[in-house]
Amino acid sequence: MYPSTTWILRLHCCFLFLIFAVSKVPQQEVDVLQQIAKTMGATYLSFDADSCRIEEVGVTVKPNGWSENIVECDHRIESDEVNHITKIAFKGLSLPGVLPPELVKLPYIREIDFAYNYLSGRIPVEWAATQLTNISVLVNRLSGEIPKELGNISSLLYLNLEANQFSGTVPSELGKLISLQTLLLSSNNLVGEVPTSFSELVNLTDFRINDNNFSGQIPDFIQNWKQLTKLEMHATGLEGPIPSNISLLNKLTDLRISDIGGPAQAFPSLSDIVGFHTLVLRNCSLSGELPVYIWAMKDLQTLDVTFNKLVGEIPNNISARSMLKFVFLTGNMLSGDIPDPILKNGINVDLSYNNFTWQGPDQNACQQNMNLYLNLYKSSAAVSPLRRILPCTKDFTCPRYGCSLHVNSGGNDFTVKESDREVDYEGDAGVEGGSARYFSTSTNYWGLSSTGDFMDDNNDQNARFIESTPSKSLSELYNNARMSPLSLTYFRYCLANGSYNVSLHFSEITFTNDSTYSSLGRRVFDIYIQEKLVRKDFNIVNEANGVQRPVVRHFNTSVTDNTLEIRFYWAGKGTTRIPSRGHYGPLISAISLKPTFGSCSEEDKKSVTVYVIVGVVVTCIFLLVMSILWWKGYLQCKKKQRKDLKGMELQTVSYTLKQIKAATNNFDASNKIGEGGFGAVFKGRLSDGTLVAVKQLSHSSKQGNREFLNEIGMISCLQHPNLVKLHGCCIEGTELLLVYEYLENNSLARALFNPEKSQSILNWPTRFKICVGIAKGLAYLHEESSLKIVHRDIKATNVLLDRDLNPKISDFGLARLTEDNNTHISTRVAGTIGYMAPEYALWGYLTYKADVYSFGIVLLEIVSGKNNNNYVPFDNFICLLDWAGHLLPNGKIEEFIDDKLDSQFSKIEAERIITVALLCTSATPSLRPIMSEAVGMLEGKRDVPDDIPEASLYTDDLRFKALKDFQRERQSQSSSSNQAQLGSNIQTASDLCEYNPESRSD
Repeated sequence: MYPSTTWILRLHCCFLFLIFAVSKVPQQEVDVLQQIAKTMGATYLSFDADSCRIEEVGVTVKPNGWSENIVECDHRIESDEVNHITKIAFKGLSLPGVLPPELVKLPYIREIDFAYNYLSGRIPVEWAATQLTNISVLVNRLSGEIPKELGNISSLLYLNLEANQFSGTVPSELGKLISLQTLLLSSNNLVGEVPTSFSELVNLTDFRINDNNFSGQIPDFIQNWKQLTKLEMHATGLEGPIPSNISLLNKLTDLRISDIGGPAQAFPSLSDIVGFHTLVLRNCSLSGELPVYIWAMKDLQTLDVTFNKLVGEIPNNISARSMLKFVFLTGNMLSGDIPDPILKNGINVDLSYNNFTWQGPDQNACQQNMNLYLNLYKSSAAVSPLRRILPCTKDFTCPRYGCSLHVNSGGNDFTVKESDREVDYEGDAGVEGGSARYFSTSTNYWGLSSTGDFMDDNNDQNARFIESTPSKSLSELYNNARMSPLSLTYFRYCLANGSYNVSLHFSEITFTNDSTYSSLGRRVFDIYIQEKLVRKDFNIVNEANGVQRPVVRHFNTSVTDNTLEIRFYWAGKGTTRIPSRGHYGPLISAISLKPTFGSCSEEDKKSVTVYVIVGVVVTCIFLLVMSILWWKGYLQCKKKQRKDLKGMELQTVSYTLKQIKAATNNFDASNKIGEGGFGAVFKGRLSDGTLVAVKQLSHSSKQGNREFLNEIGMISCLQHPNLVKLHGCCIEGTELLLVYEYLENNSLARALFNPEKSQSILNWPTRFKICVGIAKGLAYLHEESSLKIVHRDIKATNVLLDRDLNPKISDFGLARLTEDNNTHISTRVAGTIGYMAPEYALWGYLTYKADVYSFGIVLLEIVSGKNNNNYVPFDNFICLLDWAGHLLPNGKIEEFIDDKLDSQFSKIEAERIITVALLCTSATPSLRPIMSEAVGMLEGKRDVPDDIPEASLYTDDLRFKALKDFQRERQSQSSSSNQAQLGSNIQTASDLCEYNPESRSD
């Protein structure tokens, strides 16, 4: 026995020796792994080459939150009896570096997962030489275009680029990846159409492109993806209709399409797809009836067809075997009775905003203690407004009519000191979550309605409807917030009719303010008041200039039926995986409501009469003051303009001089951030923490009085991401003050022309973003807003840059309303020489095409980095426009590009911008594009015409007459003179400067 035992032990030792002999990772691959970790920003890496195991890696010894560090090896690849690295997963580490080109030095690497980091830069083109099968860079800061070289990785099965900052079009070369099974492109800035080459991706099983800026229709070629099981298209930018051939994808289990434009369409035929678990067709312009077969799908768990135009009834024969957990029918025109089979245990059913039969307290849907969530808010139409808001309530009448509302959303009861008085905010922290939740108070006459399921969070209980933070820098009003995955409505009933100011309090407490992946989240939602869209694509972080900062937005509204409704809606935009899956949707910290028709006390109905009397008196005084101002000549305007402004609710608030002085430290010189002919601009911080810019009108400026009134009238009605926001104004004594949002990066002019004064670094992607942003702002002014407005003074000085270098058009003192039935306005010329269209500068002929011309000049300044009025090109060129017109046809655009870019720019995009600029600055107004066309051309969604004016026509062009005169006068006068002569037929440049106080350079 003893010899036999010895032999077995020796054999075992030999076996262990062989195991360790093949487990060693080659030193060359270990060195490459070290390089990869260093390139990605890891400060340390501990790797056991013998066991092919990561012991530690990252920036800190103990990473915050979860993390995943895996290196896998395989010794079966070659016969060299060593392990080779085949997989690297550095996840959740917030690594701050870039993607490693060194990856190509690992010859056997197959899978990489760098999700949830803080990586920046671009995808290395070197990766195209690998044989990767899986690539995931989910949740990072990667930017630039998706490299077309990725199409050469023929082995690729999985590609996840979600939640980054990729831009440009999707390369058609990706269509060569015929083995690809998963392609995730959601939450980026991608544009253009889905490449037709994608029709070849016949092995796709999972395709997601949510939250992008694509164009065109949903492609018909998706019918080729017969293996597809999951398809997501939330807020893609694509338009409908949903292709009818989608029914050929009979392996689908998860279909999500929402927020698409296009004409109304019938519900798509899905009867051949029997394996659905999730079906979301939200806000897709669906009309007609909801097919009966939907209710017979036994595996269907989530049905969301909210905010369509569906009619008909819910059938009474819903299968008892149904697996339905979530049924969202919100915002349709469904009618009839609510059938009992849908009221089963454990289900979430939202029927709000429909035309169902009114549910009285005796009907089954109103029975208490049911084990389900059922939302009947405004579920019936043919009843009084009060009954719509209060379902299951019979014969309710308001015992009194109040005129205020203060809710601490997601928090407890809390008292806040506001304007030297204490205000009690009622908390709703005790209101539990629920995907179809209705709640109302019986004493203070308010409530809420919440709809939706936080999808993909693996939590069907939906308890996560309240967000909290222990931040000491925020008051308790902002430490808690209520959120919703789809739609959240707060309502107030028994409210005195009249005009009110609604204050919405926000603070982003989910994301962080650090260099981790948790800081990369984007929350975007829409705000409705009284069923009117008042803010689209609202982003708390942008509004507050950071996370965990309070910001208050004020809106004026009217109450005519004793009820008020404030609704927040998630339209599919923003990230959904930061800090983890299922974090998205609107978030609100507090709501307050104050009447603007006089003093208010929560008494009985008789007090309403007092309010009306006071309102009439105030209105009479207001009209008297306005009449005096009119008589003095300050409010002269056209009848059409008065008609357009009639009934317009100016979304501004009035501040006291005391508040402004406190915010600016009594206009302390250290807070001064600008100076112009109108006066000074000061940085300030309001009592709620909001940073503002206060424009103080000079007491000696008569022109400024007109500008002040004009600016309030124009910009208070405008809301757009690329327009500066006017918070309010102060008219007290001799002080005239405008209170704007504060923009950290000052003006585009300072960033371009005075880099030594600016902290902003305008790289090429930023410049391109600024070009598109200005164009979108002008398109809104000219074509999309209810008031069609010509700005009249578009230039780099009047474009401000926010924290993220997003452009915002400012200074509406010269703006004018246009009229659809008039071809132009003949007006006194005002603006800035060098930016004015020739027909306007010479003859006062004003249309929105004058702004288009000015925009073209600004485009040239952005590309060249040179000031159109101060830079004189060589070779006898008059200005930038003259110079660009000669360089582009000769293919010499590199000479025009700003030297500070150091050749780091896209030649294709540069040519496109310069071509658009030359089109916009055509001497003939009718040849200039409208701004929506300019946006399309810049974004690559619209072809850029090849027909550009001949260079030989530029020298004697009328476009340069005013500029020649200006330069001639400037040369003949002293260098300090700011005046120039436009010609005997128009006013002098000194007059223009009074109308355009910021025309002087920084």
